[in-house]
This record gives sequence, C-alpha cells and structure tokens, in this order.
Amino acid sequence: MAMAANGSGGTHDAPLDIGFAGTEDLVSDWYIYETVEPAVPQDDMFPSAIPDCDPTVSPRLYHVCMAPVSLAVLMGLSLLVKRRRLHRSCWNGVPGLLSPANFLEEEGNRGLVAAVFGILFSSLCVLVLDRDPLPLITYSSQSTREYWKILALLYYPAFYYPLIACATVRHRVSYLMGCLLSWCHCVVHIWQKVDCPQSPKIYRYYSTLSYVPIILCLVLLSLWYPALLIRSFTEQEETLDKEVTGRGYYKKYLKAVLSKRPRKGSSAKIEENLLSRVRTYLRSYIYAPEEGFRIPLKLVLSITTAVIAVYQVALLLLVAVVPTIQIVRAGMTKDIVVLLVQFGLVPSESPAVPGDMEKELNTVKYYLWSLEVCYICSLVLCCLLTCAMLLRTLVMHRNNLKALYQGAVLDVFYKAHILRPSRQAIVCWMSFASFQTAFACLGLLIQQVIFFICSVGFTFLFVIPLQSGTNMYLFKMMQNMWPFWLTLVIAVIVQNLAAHYQFLEQHPLRKELTNRRALYIVTYLLFPINVLVGVLAGVWRMVISGLYNSIHFGQLDISLLNRSVETFDPGYHTYCHYLKIEVSQSHPMMKAFCLLLLQPARSEGPPGLRASNLEEGIQLMQPKKAPLSRARFKQSRARWWLAYTLLNNPSLTACRKTALSDPTANGTQLSPPKP
Repeated sequence: MAMAANGSGGTHDAPLDIGFAGTEDLVSDWYIYETVEPAVPQDDMFPSAIPDCDPTVSPRLYHVCMAPVSLAVLMGLSLLVKRRRLHRSCWNGVPGLLSPANFLEEEGNRGLVAAVFGILFSSLCVLVLDRDPLPLITYSSQSTREYWKILALLYYPAFYYPLIACATVRHRVSYLMGCLLSWCHCVVHIWQKVDCPQSPKIYRYYSTLSYVPIILCLVLLSLWYPALLIRSFTEQEETLDKEVTGRGYYKKYLKAVLSKRPRKGSSAKIEENLLSRVRTYLRSYIYAPEEGFRIPLKLVLSITTAVIAVYQVALLLLVAVVPTIQIVRAGMTKDIVVLLVQFGLVPSESPAVPGDMEKELNTVKYYLWSLEVCYICSLVLCCLLTCAMLLRTLVMHRNNLKALYQGAVLDVFYKAHILRPSRQAIVCWMSFASFQTAFACLGLLIQQVIFFICSVGFTFLFVIPLQSGTNMYLFKMMQNMWPFWLTLVIAVIVQNLAAHYQFLEQHPLRKELTNRRALYIVTYLLFPINVLVGVLAGVWRMVISGLYNSIHFGQLDISLLNRSVETFDPGYHTYCHYLKIEVSQSHPMMKAFCLLLLQPARSEGPPGLRASNLEEGIQLMQPKKAPLSRARFKQSRARWWLAYTLLNNPSLTACRKTALSDPTANGTQLSPPKP
C-alpha cells in the first residue's frame, strides 16, 4: 500500500509537473513578457512624458500685474473723453465712455482693430482647452471649471480693452499708453514661450503654436502705436477730419462715382476662349482693391478672425491625430499583425498558418502611413478651400454693397427689402463677425471629415489595390456587375439618341414633339431601368450637394437653402440684416451729401472761404473751376445730380426729408412765395 501510495504519489506528482510545464509554455505563447523597444524614443512618442514647465513669469502673475494696469489705463483714458448725454455740465462732460472703435466709419486704424480682435479670438481658442481657463485662479476643479470659462469669456475682452481704446481717443497720451501696453504684452508672451516652448497639453509644441497669432498681433500693435505717436508729432490733421471720421473716403468715393472715365476696351461683344473664361473665373476668387471703394470694418474683422480660426482649428486637428497615428505605427508588433490577419484586414499568403509576419508588418505600417498622408492632404485641401471661399466672399460683399449703394435691391435680395435699421438688423449686425468666424470653424471641420473619408476610400479601394494587386474587392464587384452597368449606360444613350432623332422635330424657329406613340411606349418600357438610373443620380446628387454645401458652409453671402426658405438659414439671414445696417448707416454718397450740408454751418472765416466750401460738391463733379458768372448753371446741374442720385437711391429720400426740414439746411434761403 505504501508502495502503491508512493507509486500513486509519484505518478500523481509527475503529471502535475508536466502540467505546470505545459501551462508555462501555453502562457508564454499567449502572453508577451518581454518589452518591445519602440522605434521612436519614449519622450517623443508620448506627450505625458514631457514635464510641466513653469515659466519665470507665470500666467497668473502676468494677469495679476497687468489687469490692474489695464484698469488704470481705462480710467485714465476716460478723462480724455467727454460725455455726450449724461450730466454734461458736471466736470465739463469729463470723464466719458471709451469706444473700442467706430465700426461703421473707421478709416485710419483698421489693421490695429483687426489685430486686437485676433488676439481676443486666439485667447478664446486657448481658454477652451486650457486646464485653468481663468488665469487669476489656478488649480480649478472639474466641477467649477465651466463657470470659470464663462467668466473668462467676459474677462478677456475687458483685459484687452485698453489695447483698442488707446487708438480711438486720438491723443498723444493715449498713443503713449498704447505703446507701453503693447510692448509689455508682447515681451511677456514671447518670454513665456521662450522659457517653456514645450508642454504636455495635446502635443509638446501645441501651446507655442497656438500662441503664434497672439504674438504676431502683439508685434503689429507694438509697431503701430509708435507709428501713431510719431505721426501725431510730425503731422497736423484738419479739425473737420478729426470730427468726422471717414471724410476722406467719402470724397474719394464721390469722385470715383462722378468722374467721367471712358471704359477700357470696345463695347462690342467678343467671343472668349476657354482659357480667358478660366482666367476670369479664377480672378473672381481674388479680391483686388478698387479705387473709390473700401470694404467696411466689420468685414475686415470677420475675415481676419476667420483666417485665424482656420489656423487654430487646422492646428488642433493636425496635432490631435497625426502624432497618434505615428505612435500606433511605431508601436506596431507582429502579434497585433497576426490578429489583423486573422480578421482579414491585412492580406497574407498563409493566413491559417502565421509565419514570420515581417511582410505583413510592413504592409500594416504602409497602411498607417497612407492613412496619415490622406489625413494631412485632406487637411491642407480643406484649408485652401476655406481660404479661397473667404476671398470669394470679399468679392461678393463688394458687389452686393455697390449694388445696394446704387439702389438695386433686387440684384442682391430675392424680394424687395426696406433698407432701414430694426431690432433684428441691429442684433445681426453686432453678431456678424462672430458668426463668420464660427461658420468658418464648423465648415473646416465638416470639410475635413468628408474629404478624409473620400481620400481614404479612394486610396484603399483604388490606389493600393492597383499598386499591390490585393484587396481588389471593388474591382471584382465591378467585374461581376458589368452587364448591369452596361445596361444602364446603353439605356441612357438610347434615350438621348431617340429623343434627338426620333422624338424631336426641329424647325428653323421652333422645335416640336413627334412620334408620340413611340415616345409613350419607350417611356413605359424603360421605367424600371430609369428607376435604377435614378438611384445612381440620387447618390450623385447627395454627394455633390454634400460637397457643395460643405465647401460653401463658411460663405454667408449665399444661402444653402432654397430661396423660398432662405430665411431659415441663420448665416444668410444675419448677412442680409448686416447689409441693411451698413447701407442705411454708412452709405458713402449719403455721408458726402450730409457733410456738404453741414459744412457751411461749421465754417467760420471770410465770405470768400465760405463760398468755396459751399461749392465743394460741385468741384468734386468737375475738377476744372468754372467762372463765377455760371454759378446759376452749376447750381442747376448740381440739383440734377441730386435728383439722379435720389432716383437711383430711394432709401436716401427718407433720410433727406429731416435734413431739408430746415430752410437753411442746404446753405440757401428759400425765396418767399409770390403773391
């Protein structure tokens, strides 16, 4: 029994050891214990390996110091501005409210205003993804972070308010403050990025690259304000130009409209070839400045922020996806390739018996590299298309504004509109630049998704199968269905030939249907085939409408809906009301006319000087000075020009009634009625 027990114990122990040995072999086959060295260093692959960097001037210290300075500058600048309505008798109307910019009539500092808006939008892009959206408060919890983001949306406009308000005061002290503020902001931002060029957020260089628009705009402000300060000492501006902003532009516009210039080229219609048509079409996407016309400041701001939005969104899409694909490609192992081969995702000569898998591993890496190339190419294409549409929208804005200035309302809108302010028009005018920026962001995202899917499908269904001779699924399907495709093609060709030669009777001046019985028979017989052709046409309609709408998504001057329901398009609806405000409040002809009416009341000097000012509008129409004996003739001609202007601009009539209610509004006394 002992021997048996020992024997049984020995026999029991032996299989147990063998079982454990087999288990170890099984575990070694299915589990990988050895570390696989990545092809790329660990620090370059994973952003989390980058330690947090604390710059010498932290963001919290920067804002704690600069926020009180900005507030003090605002209070100091308010002492240079007089109040217009509230308690004007107190302190002689000082202090007053600081205006960021004259958005309807700004003429000289358009680049400065656009730079400040670029800084403001770039700061918005940074705070959305920042761990501490409000720099004054660090280490915010997840529950309170959204509240700090809402507060930051109000903090950043107030923080950068002095940078734009220093230019509107038009004083040497304000220019000096603008120089100091812009220099401080610029030096601190550059210093922070030099101290800490890398950060673990998304990608090691994402933080630095996202601040590039802010630094460039601050550099522009650092050069602009010194130029304004130097010009204030060297040049003496006219008092009227200071009081009425944009007066120079109105004079240029009036001269351009009233100047008699012969049109270039012959009036005869010349047949254009294909090359000239292509050249004309490409020129329609390039905005070239025209003499006597200036796009409004709101359009300049919308295009500037939209371009910055394209850069910020493209940068985020690039650094969020491409490094991840590179990490996956560098960490790809043969064990993962075996799994992909078993699922049939990677072609293999012997999928049932995995071998060396070196060839399959190279195939997977090539697929991932192709995926990366498709992503980058589609992103570059989307950026180019979005920028091209923004340039195109500038051309369309100019055409629409010129048409509305001339009173051609139906050339712009589907139905007649009254060009006057309203509650909805004011709201749309305020939000137009913001809408243009947001639509540019969303349009780029939608384009990237669509073009990336299309490029991947084309690459993996056409290019790679033709190159390697594997995964010919699409070609096999087309080969098996060639009778079906041939039937559809023949049916379409037969219908077109029959319609041209059998069912259409052509006469010199008219065309008539003929062979109607045969037409009815063919229509009945080809109905099932036409249903299948309609399916293909529906797919093409879906593709082409998706591509068209995604490309023109950021273009607000056109509606993506039908004309009968275009009011449901919020972008186009905002653009239409924006045009109403711009044309009704900033019509250059109306402004020039009002300046001409107000000029005699403002002029103080000898009678000869007042007479010359009275005839300024006539001098604009004819540069050569006419003799004084023809004053009555010139007055009649000026009245005819006024009648012609009002006839082509009916919207100006309502504005002129209030101006002419005073008998001396145009500088002349009405003659008493004859008895």
